[in-house]
Amino acid sequence: MVTTLTIEPLTATIGAEIAGVDLADELSDETIAAIRQALLDWKVIFFRDQHRLGRDEHVAFGRRFGQLEVHPLTPEGQDHPEVFVLPSGGERRAPGLWHSDVTWRPEPSMGSILRSVKLPPVGGDTLWADMHAAYDLLDDRVKTDIDGLIGLHDYTRVFGALQPPVVQEKMRTEHPTVEHPIVRTHPETRRKAIYVNAAFTCGIKGMDESEARPLLRRLERQAWLPDVQCRFRWQPGSVAFWDNRATQHCVSNDFLPSPRVMERVTVVGDRPF
Repeated sequence: MVTTLTIEPLTATIGAEIAGVDLADELSDETIAAIRQALLDWKVIFFRDQHRLGRDEHVAFGRRFGQLEVHPLTPEGQDHPEVFVLPSGGERRAPGLWHSDVTWRPEPSMGSILRSVKLPPVGGDTLWADMHAAYDLLDDRVKTDIDGLIGLHDYTRVFGALQPPVVQEKMRTEHPTVEHPIVRTHPETRRKAIYVNAAFTCGIKGMDESEARPLLRRLERQAWLPDVQCRFRWQPGSVAFWDNRATQHCVSNDFLPSPRVMERVTVVGDRPF
C-alpha cells in the first residue's frame, strides 16, 4: 500500500515536517521513495509521534536507505551496534559545534536518522544549515578561490581532543586524516555545497595553516547565517532524518544540566567529489 505523505515546510529551502506515516510499519517501496525524495527536496525532514519506533524498528527503517555504519565509539557487545547513543546532561554537553557527521571517514555518511529517547523539560533544540544555500551566498571571488581546494578531516580533532599525544597517534593510525573537496557536488541533485566544518576539518591540503585557518573560518561561518537555517523543537516520539551531503547541524545546550538522550543510526555514503 502506498502511503500519502503530508509535507509542511519549515522554511523556503530547508526543513519539512512529514505526516501520514508510521515509521514502525513495513513501508512500501513507493513510500520509501517518497520519503527519500522529500529528503532530497528539504535536506532534513521530521516525523512526530513515532512512539512505536524502538531500536528494532529504528534500525529496520534506516536499512531501507542503505547499509548502516557502526561508530568506533559504540561499546562492544551492545545490542544493535548500528545504534549510536548520544547522552548529555550535567556537565556533559551535546554536540554544539556545527558539523556534518563522520566527515573523517573516506566515505562519509549519506544521512543520519535521530530519535528522541529522553528529553529535558525545556531546550535542547537542534539546528540545521543548508550548505547548498550557504555556498550560493558566497561572492564570486570566494567561489573562485576555493574551487578545487581539498580539505583535511581528522577523527582525533573531536574524539581525541582530551587524549594524550600517544593515544591520539594510535587513534590516527586507526582512522587516518582524510581528504575531501572543500566544495562538494551532491551525487543525486548535482548541487554544490560547502563541505568543511568546525568539528572535523583541520586544514587545507598544500596550504600553510596561517593561510588556511582564516579561509576555513570564513566558510564555516556560512552555517551561522539564519537565512540558511531551520530549527526543530523535539517532543517525545520525534524523529529527524537529514542528508549529511547537504547539511550541517548543531545542538543548543540551553537545557543543561537536565539530561537529554538521543539515538542515531547512520546510512553509509560514498566518496565526495
